[in-house]
Amino acid sequence: MRKITILTAAAALLAAAATAHAGSLGRPCTAAPQTNWLPLEQLQARVEAQGYKVQKAKLKNACGELYTIDKSGSRVELFVDPTSGQIVGQL
Repeated sequence: MRKITILTAAAALLAAAATAHAGSLGRPCTAAPQTNWLPLEQLQARVEAQGYKVQKAKLKNACGELYTIDKSGSRVELFVDPTSGQIVGQL
């Protein structure tokens, strides 16, 4: 009985995490045309100027997705508006 309770709790936690992740990725960061987007290198520079260390970056679903390390050493995935470099969400 205890194993079932633990497994149920773990499954609920994973489902909540997956929902949060899917919600962040499901919406675009901008409606602006791609011709107005900054180059990926500029997005990285703007995020790094805020104190993050960028490990990997890509553009997906009209969003910059940057995998970073924050000031405290924690891994953080940032969602960045590709027209301004503004952080619009994080995981």
